[in-house]
Amino acid sequence: MTPAAQADHPFLNDPRDRPLLVLIVVASLAILPFAALLYVPGMFTWWLGLLYLTMISAVFLDRLVLMLHNTSHRPLFKNRYRWLNNYVPWVLGPFFGETPESYFAHHVGMHHVEENLMADLSSTMPYQRDRAVDFLRYFFRFISRGIAELVGYFTRKKRFKLRARLLKGETLYWIVVAGLLFVNWRATVVVFVFPPLAVRFLMMAGNWGQHAFVDAATPEVPFRSSITCLSPRYNRRCFNDGYHIGHHVSATRHWSEMPEDFESNREQYARERAIVFKDIDYFGVWWLLMWRSYGRLARHYVALAEPRPSEGEIIALLRQRVRAFPRSLNQAQA
Repeated sequence: MTPAAQADHPFLNDPRDRPLLVLIVVASLAILPFAALLYVPGMFTWWLGLLYLTMISAVFLDRLVLMLHNTSHRPLFKNRYRWLNNYVPWVLGPFFGETPESYFAHHVGMHHVEENLMADLSSTMPYQRDRAVDFLRYFFRFISRGIAELVGYFTRKKRFKLRARLLKGETLYWIVVAGLLFVNWRATVVVFVFPPLAVRFLMMAGNWGQHAFVDAATPEVPFRSSITCLSPRYNRRCFNDGYHIGHHVSATRHWSEMPEDFESNREQYARERAIVFKDIDYFGVWWLLMWRSYGRLARHYVALAEPRPSEGEIIALLRQRVRAFPRSLNQAQA
């Protein structure tokens, strides 16, 4: 798309992002009134709360989180309307378990800087990535120390503006939640306490799947530290999020360009022995790893060159890529 064509939309930086704008409007009209209803005196029941959580998770959650992802990398609105870019992280995001500024600070300000290497606070490298016990260690570290470690990271890196944004968003969120607990504790648990816990679990499971298969010789190469999932339903719903290798190669590439980029560079993916799956998403990969179901993973494996490896060869490659890195290497790279 030419720059002239991209300038056509009166509000959006890129007219290809119209689906994001539609999603913002629809989600706002569906979720905000429903959440407010739960706070109306005499209206709350646990069944109604369950219906609310079911609608969020089944209809909106995956798309909203990936919209936040895309708008964190590429601001949605033009500079003259830049204040509108705060609507997703500060107004809509909190109803989906995303505390204001924390996603941007962690994902853009830290994860994409450190690229899953040992300085990345969410690095999968120190863990045996087909062991449920290791995943639980990974998750509980994040849920118990994640914000504190991120504050420390920005302090060490002297990135004080990002640290301030993170602290402002996280602190204000939990102050508001504490106040709302006195207004209606049951509604607040449903709307603002449970979603962050659930979403942070899901984000860690997703990141684990995205970065489960790491080449010990070249962990800094995106083709060998990330995966790509050619899942039609997931990519259709979630703005081509399955193309995670391409995203780490170019974090600001537009989501609509991901499939073409993959097909154009398929030979490079093959040369790099990139791990590509089909008809499965990151959570499916994570789930199969937790059960060490390598036979099923092998059936989803995409052979990028001929001849196709045998099932045994595929399983050997996958097992090799999930090994925890030696403690000495972890310490050297940290």
